[in-house]
Amino acid sequence: MSRIGNRIIIVPEGVTIKEENNFVIVTGPKGTLQEKILKGIIIKQEENKIVLERKSEIYKANHGTMNALITNMIKGVTGGYEKALEIIGVGYRFNVQGKKITINAGYSHPVEMEVPEGLTVEQISNTEITVKGIDKIKVGEFAANIRKVRMPEPYKGKGIRYKDEHIRRKEGKKAAK
Repeated sequence: MSRIGNRIIIVPEGVTIKEENNFVIVTGPKGTLQEKILKGIIIKQEENKIVLERKSEIYKANHGTMNALITNMIKGVTGGYEKALEIIGVGYRFNVQGKKITINAGYSHPVEMEVPEGLTVEQISNTEITVKGIDKIKVGEFAANIRKVRMPEPYKGKGIRYKDEHIRRKEGKKAAK
C-alpha cells in the first residue's frame, strides 16, 4: 500500500487542474506547469480534492511519485520555490547580469552560466544568490549545477554551498602528529 499515493491532494483556491492528452496541467497565480501522467495512474477530481488510483499493484511506485509531482506543482504555482547559495573563499564571488551568471571561484577564468527559461536569479551580495522559480525540479537542478562549479572542500570550507548546508571539516596534516 502506497501511503504517499493514497494521500488526498487538496487544491487551493485560484488553482485549476486539467487532464489533457495524458498530461496533467496545473495553473495558478504564478504560472502554468504540466507533467506527463505516469503509466497505470488514474486521476479523479472531486470539487477541490484530487485522488489518485492505480490500475494494478505493479504501478505502486508510480502512484506515490505522481502524487508527489502534483503536490509539488500545486505548491510551485501558488508559492514558488527558491534555493539560496553562498560562495566562500578569498576572491570568490557571483555576478548576475540579466540572464547570465559569472562565477569567480578560484579558476584561471570566470565561469559563465545562462539562467534557464522560467527561473530567476537574484543577487543578494557578491557572495550570495537565490535561484527562484515555480518548477521544483528546474530550481534544484540549476542550483546543483551552480554548486558543481566549485564544490565545498572539507579542509578550509572553500567553495559554493547551499545557504543551510553544513560542511564537515577535517583537521588536516597536523592531526597526524
